[in-house]
Amino acid sequence: ALARREQRLNELKDSLPAELRENVYPIKCDVSDEADVIRVFRWVDEHLGGVSVLVNNAGIVRQTLLTKEDNTSDIKAVIDTNVLAVVYCVREAYQQMMKNKVDGHVVIVNSIAGHSVPHIPGFNFNIYPASKHAVTAMVETYRQEFSNAGTNIKV
Repeated sequence: ALARREQRLNELKDSLPAELRENVYPIKCDVSDEADVIRVFRWVDEHLGGVSVLVNNAGIVRQTLLTKEDNTSDIKAVIDTNVLAVVYCVREAYQQMMKNKVDGHVVIVNSIAGHSVPHIPGFNFNIYPASKHAVTAMVETYRQEFSNAGTNIKV
């Protein structure tokens, strides 16, 4: 289990039945940081024998406008978490699955905003729907890449 807040991960682990807790490894990781993702996936490969299932469910939205001055850090944070983190995690998981000859599964949790841009008066989605549309396209791209590689890894 990966998250930026290790305390939250430990709380989630502690809330599980005892027989499940022994199989949960809370690891602090900022999935928007490529080096952090690589570090964690190396640890998983070395200590747990690699990845067989990846669930991408990190996502953020920031309250700003695309046209607002000085919005760059908010826009980058959304793209880094909602798009690039998926790229980093899927790439690392896929490489481990291929190396270990595992026909695994990649689950990418998306949003309805990845299919249409909802209009909610008083709320601005800014770059969020674009990031989720990118994820929708990436899922199909991964499906094609996995198929073209002759693998049975499912997305």
